[in-house]
Amino acid sequence: MKKYILILTVLACFKGYAQDPIHTQFFMIPESLSSSFTGAKQSSRAGIIHRTQWAGLNFSLNTQFAFVDNWFEEVNSGVGISVLNHQETATRYNFTQANLNYAYQFSITDSWNVRPSISIGYGAKDFGFQNLLLEDQINIFTGIINGTSFDPINLSESVRFIDFSASVLFNNENSWVGLTLKHLNNPNIAMSFDGQEPLEMFISLHGSLNIPFGGYRNDNKLYALANIMQQGTYNRVDIGAKYDMDRFSFALLGATNPNKVDPNSHLLTSVNAFVGMEWEGFVFGYSYDYNMSDIGQTGGVYELSITYDFQNNYKCFGCPDY
Repeated sequence: MKKYILILTVLACFKGYAQDPIHTQFFMIPESLSSSFTGAKQSSRAGIIHRTQWAGLNFSLNTQFAFVDNWFEEVNSGVGISVLNHQETATRYNFTQANLNYAYQFSITDSWNVRPSISIGYGAKDFGFQNLLLEDQINIFTGIINGTSFDPINLSESVRFIDFSASVLFNNENSWVGLTLKHLNNPNIAMSFDGQEPLEMFISLHGSLNIPFGGYRNDNKLYALANIMQQGTYNRVDIGAKYDMDRFSFALLGATNPNKVDPNSHLLTSVNAFVGMEWEGFVFGYSYDYNMSDIGQTGGVYELSITYDFQNNYKCFGCPDY
């Protein structure tokens, strides 16, 4: 009986792993959210962000996202590649996906651009089933653990899939609003050989809107930030503000769960603080999410991000500011 409880528990965890990793700093490395930002700065850029979640518990979730992209002026297009990696320390679950991204830009007014994009990815989800200890491997009389099992469970340790996504972005020099649809083909991510577990579509409506203040002579900028996300029955809304001054920036956001799956769920799940700095083409960011739920001493969530613009002295009029 314990054997089957263990198996059912492991299989139930796959529902959680079907959710996409989410970054607090979506406004710093928006390429992690939308392929429409590919080449949006009209230069060559690269960046990486690392996220560690719940390090204070007996397990932690670690996510890395890296990208490099380039702008091709002659065809008004941006092309780039990105890689996402996600690990769960206790179960050794690992998810890796590499994407090829393309975005095209055209103007709709003197100041506003539209950037539709497509993204094609190759993903792999791995789970170390070799680490499971099944009932027939344990000799209760000698205490010896056998290395093999005759259990007939038909599970694969990995699954591979092709993934398609599409995005659109509306932007001017100081603001942007976008929509992303990931997993348009609902790839099958079942770990059993004959199973069907479609990866549900991830929908995000996101924006960074400049709020004018202090007159035209004020070089500091204030932005309202929002990221509305939905995937299956799960949803999240991040809302807050960012303040830019000289080379430094500060932000404060709240992560909310407006459509509660569980009646005991909290509306406000975390309060997220951010600080950033620019230096010689580099942009550094650090954020920490303060847990507001009853999970316990989770250790919070922190993210570190770095981007570099290879044409750091080049200023693009009409490019989105982020």
